[in-house]
Formats: sequence, C-alpha cells, structure tokens
Amino acid sequence: MRISIVISLMALTATGCSKEGGGTGGKSSGVAVKETAYPENVYFGDTHLHTANSVDAFGFGVRLGPEEALRFASGEKVMSTTGVPAKLDRPLDFLVIADHSDGLGVTKRIYDAPRLLLRDPLLRRWHDMMHESPEGSQRVTAELIDRAAKGTLPPAMRNPENQKENSQKIWTSHTAIVERYNQPGKFTAFMGFEYTLMPGGNNLHRVVMTRDGKDRADQILPFSALGDDDGKVEQLWDYMEAYAKKTGGKMLAIPHNSNVSNGLMFELTGPDGGPMSAAYARKRARHEPIVEVTQIKGDSESHPFLSRNDEFAGFGDAGWELGNLTMAIAKKDSDFAGEYVREALKRGLAIEAKTGVNPYKLGMIGSTDSHTALATADENNFFGKHTGNEPNGKRAIAAQNLGTREGRFGWQYLAGGYAAVWATANTRAAIFDAMIRREVYATTGPRMKVRLFGGWDFADADLKGDYVKAGYARGVPMGGDLRQTGKGAPSFIVTALKDPLGANLDRVQIVKGWTDRNGKTQEKIFNIAWSSPETRKLGRDGKLAAVGNTVNIAKASYTNSIGAAELRTVWRDPEFNPDLRAFYYVRILEIPTPRWVLFDALRYGAKLTRDIELIAQERAYTSPIWYNPKA
Repeated sequence: MRISIVISLMALTATGCSKEGGGTGGKSSGVAVKETAYPENVYFGDTHLHTANSVDAFGFGVRLGPEEALRFASGEKVMSTTGVPAKLDRPLDFLVIADHSDGLGVTKRIYDAPRLLLRDPLLRRWHDMMHESPEGSQRVTAELIDRAAKGTLPPAMRNPENQKENSQKIWTSHTAIVERYNQPGKFTAFMGFEYTLMPGGNNLHRVVMTRDGKDRADQILPFSALGDDDGKVEQLWDYMEAYAKKTGGKMLAIPHNSNVSNGLMFELTGPDGGPMSAAYARKRARHEPIVEVTQIKGDSESHPFLSRNDEFAGFGDAGWELGNLTMAIAKKDSDFAGEYVREALKRGLAIEAKTGVNPYKLGMIGSTDSHTALATADENNFFGKHTGNEPNGKRAIAAQNLGTREGRFGWQYLAGGYAAVWATANTRAAIFDAMIRREVYATTGPRMKVRLFGGWDFADADLKGDYVKAGYARGVPMGGDLRQTGKGAPSFIVTALKDPLGANLDRVQIVKGWTDRNGKTQEKIFNIAWSSPETRKLGRDGKLAAVGNTVNIAKASYTNSIGAAELRTVWRDPEFNPDLRAFYYVRILEIPTPRWVLFDALRYGAKLTRDIELIAQERAYTSPIWYNPKA
C-alpha cells in the first residue's frame, strides 16, 4: 500500500481538545454591529499564526490546534505544548490562523500512521524520529524544510492531489472552529492560510486571508506551492481571482519575511526577467495591498547597507542578514535592495514613473509568525518561534536554525509583532476593508496608538480641536493618496500615544522617499517630535541626541522617568517639490526597554553571552501617504 493511500484513509480533524460550543465560541451570523462614520478605533491583532495543522509546526512539536489558538488570542488561559500556563495580559481584537497549505496536517498523519504501512523509507525514518524525542521531531522538520526548498520531498507529499481528501477534511473542520469563535464587535476570527513559495530556500511566502465566512471558504481549498520550483507567485493571484469569481468573495495576500528572500521579493523585473510591465504591476498591487514588515524572524523595514544615514535602520537584523530562509544560499550585497520595504516603496515610485503603475504601494503591518499556536508579541510573555524555544533557560543561546545548517541562534528571534488597523468596527468586513485601503500600521509588540493624516492646509490649531474629523474631512489618512488640491507644501498631522501598559515614547520621525529629477530614488529621515524638547535639540545634521536609558539589567526592568506619554505635531515638508513623486510614513520609537532574553535571565538564570542584544527600542511603522504630481 502506498503512503498516499494510507494518508488519505487517516481519519483526520483539526487538532484541539475543547468541546464544540465551549470557551468563548459563539455564532458569528445574525449579529448586527453598528459601524462608526469614520474609523474611530484601532484594533490590534495577528494575521500570521500557525497551529498543529502546519506541517512544520507539528514537526517542531506543537500540539495545540486552532481552537486553543483562538481561545488564547481572545484572552483565555491555555496550557502550552510544553506545559507552561499561557495567557495574554490583554486579548487581541482579531486573529488569522495561517497554517501552511503545503502538506496541510501531513506531519501529524505521518506521526499517527501505523509504522508498518509506511512503505517509503524516508517517511518511516521521520515517523521513528518524531516518536523518539522532541529533538528528533525538530530534526525531521529541519530536513523537511530543506527538502521543500530543494523540491526533493517524497512524491506523496509533493503531489497536491494525494493530499486533497485530507486537506478538505482539515480545512472544513478548521473553518467550522473559526466561524464559531468569530464574535462581531468583540473578537474577529478570519479564514486564511499561508502560501509557502520557497524556490531554493528563498522566502516568497504569503499569508492569504478572506473577507468571508465558512460558506464561501468551504468552496475552495488553500492553494499549495508544492511543485512550483520556478517561484511564479502570479499563480497565487490567479487562484485568488478564481476564488472571487466562483464565490463572490474577496481575498488579499500579505508578503512576509522579505528579509530572507535573497533579493527576490521586491524585484524591478517581471517574471520573464525583463522590465516589469504595467499589467504585472497592476495585478500585484491589486492582490497585495499590505506587507508584513516585522515579525519573529526579523524586521524588514530597512537595512544599514541601504539607509546609511539612518541610525535606527537594521532593527532585529542579527542573523537574518546572512542568507536566505534555509541558509542554503548566502546573501550578497546586491540582494538587500530587493528585500526591504523602504527600498520597495522607492522602487515602486521608479516603476510607476516608467509604467504608470506602482506595484509596491504597500501598507505596513506586523504579526508574529509563531508556530506555537500562541499569538503573543510581548517581550515579557514570549513563547518562542516554535515549541523548541518555548520558555526555558537555554533557548537564547541554542541554535535555532530553520533548516539543517548553522547560522542562527535563539536570541536573534524577535518577540514581535502586531498588526494595528483603524476600522469602523471590529468585524471581518471593516477590518479587511481597512487593510485594502492600507489604513494600518505595524508595531514590534507595543500597542501604541498612531495617527497620520496628510493634506494641504493643516496647522497647529487643528490639534486643539477634533483633528481626526479634520483629517478625514480635509485630507487623507495613512495609506492614502495626496492630490494637488492646495498651494505650497503638504502638511501632516501626526499623533502618537504610548501603550498604556508600556514604555514612554522617544521620538516621532517621518521617512520620506522620492524620485529626483534624474529618476533616481532618494530618502531622508526627519525628526519631527520628541520628548524633552527643552534639552534635546536637533543638530545641524538633523540628528537628535539619544533619549537615555533606564534599563536595569539585573532586574530586567525600566522606568518611565524619561520619554513622553504622548507626542503630536503638524509637520510641513520643508523640501517639497510639486513635480516629484514621493511617499511619507511615520516611525515611532519607544525609550529603551528589556528584550525577552533579559526576562529569561531573570526567570531561569539563563547564561547570556556578550554578543546577545539585551535592550531594544520598540517601534511602530505607519503605512505611507503617497504624492503623485500627475494624480
């Protein structure tokens, strides 16, 4: 009997031990939620979480399924796979469980299969290793990731048709759980999956989420990248269009971890290697309105190699700048430009100048990419990338490579991030629509509130009144397009309020990118508001003195004796040229705070080496506002 037949006969359901109707579950239909006239509230969530239904997550050891994930995200206490009680200080507002479409649930099926029926020697060896020990299970997953990158998975795993029956069972069981936990107005649970395109180990992954409920989601299966060794992501876009045509529903795709794509995520060329066409640029922009700019596997805003005058570029880059996802191919200097979002935004302007279409008009969000089923981005509540680095005293210095190669260690993982969405209600439709219009921002974990409006006549007096109403009435919010409706330079209302349970704010910056008269892309950082302005003055170079540091290393603590609880200003571009394309986004920095590794040292007596980064300045990135003189 072939393994493909064995797998198809396994009685599989989505993992999870809670009974139907338990926890915070509730009917999602028939609930009327009143929407506000314009987005008055920001909602924090995670669009990128994996459970035991993901081939790698189960292999790494996670045994929590979608139900536990939804219970945890909505504020309930659960027990982690390794037996550690887990609970968020504050529940999230929404969640996308994005289990891998490739091999959906396959490692669990190999684990559960009777050994005698596994004819393939490799699958039999993986079965034995997973049963042998957690370490053996993690080695299986490392091998599996490498084989997926090389296209050398066993035939039964490479053929999507072999998995169709089982995927259907898992998917419909999963959508039933998601539907039950969706509570409009209180907690939004989205249907979604991850498309794991990875030619040669170069990360071209996308999270795909729908605006719709179970009735439409069950008409399709998550789209698999298995067998696509050429890296043609447009096949995913075709699938998304077919879904819309078949069901009348809507999907969007969210690229992530461009920082380990070895330059392929944000190319200047089209799929044939020639200049990007307007049609290709338009198709990409239509399906991918936002990008995951920060998560556990590093931050993809910018890199010091690209932004040499930016003292805060390169957040969370340690280890991830060495090579692609599996470390199969080392990174070259020429790769960086195709990997970081700020450069992609600049490339978008250049492509638009040639084709009339901007393929990289991207809003920015953060998410976790946790493979523990626990959506937490809090430094003092970090449950790791996978069960191999759930809380313990050795995880900071242990090798944590995603393939079988050396190169990365536990401390190089970030604890973040979250997606922040300005929406008219906490519902699938309102949050999804906000993502489409890019009225979103990314945080590396803290839940700071950030507003950005662009217009032509904003002044300081607007901050004394209802500036939000003024922002919508006389301008555009983050993610919008500024059109030449006024004279002079555009002005921007920017406000930032600290996380009420977190650290004070250091500064507010505007990052501007533009194309000059020669068609070359440029960038500049403007410090526009900061704490202690009476003692901290801008230098002639536009730089600002450091805010200070209150972190107590021995106690893994800090104080809010420096920084500001709120920063707000109206800023006008002093270098505006009405003839040049440009974008503007806001970056907010907190005062320095302890990283999760310091909390580990305090709790477990973890031994930390000198190269480990103990302190960080957490931050947020808004979606840009674009200016096009021809719009």
